[in-house]
Amino acid sequence: MIQLEEFKEVCQKSIEMIEASGLLLTAEDKEKMTAADFGLSQIKKEGVQILTMFQTNRIAGKILVLLPYQTEPEHWHPTVGDDPGKEEVIRAISGDLYFYIPGESTIEKGFIVEGKEDCYTMRNEVHLKPGDQLVLPAGTKHWFQAGEKGAVMYSFSTTVTDLNDQFTDPNIIRETVIEGEPSKAY
Repeated sequence: MIQLEEFKEVCQKSIEMIEASGLLLTAEDKEKMTAADFGLSQIKKEGVQILTMFQTNRIAGKILVLLPYQTEPEHWHPTVGDDPGKEEVIRAISGDLYFYIPGESTIEKGFIVEGKEDCYTMRNEVHLKPGDQLVLPAGTKHWFQAGEKGAVMYSFSTTVTDLNDQFTDPNIIRETVIEGEPSKAY
């Protein structure tokens, strides 16, 4: 659960980071900015801010923002019915961005969230600089983290089934509940 004031704060900071990266946002875009705390109630530590630019039945484009040292928890996009799962392309726009995917342990710049060693099992670090991109095939377990400047990135994907995402951390709740706002989940 996240407090309404903190939700507004992280969304506003994310809008500022997007605009500082050189992307133009409309008033409508700014209204669509949201945040996910994954039910962990530590949004600035484990969470992500999301602006959905477009979403159809087949493709989606989002801008994802991580505040300085913020981490999106380890997850994967599973098969859903006949769909093999969401395939995703991440393209770094600004800041320090570190992705962790299957492979040899090369973690150097990032860090495991304290006390969560069992929840962050992927340790193959991929440092994305602005303009770099990473393709995540469906079902690929991954997590990502920002460095001291935070990070702004594009996420282009096949069908969005985010509410079906699976997480390594058993305490995660996919829907974010905002305290202080009448029964609205994000």
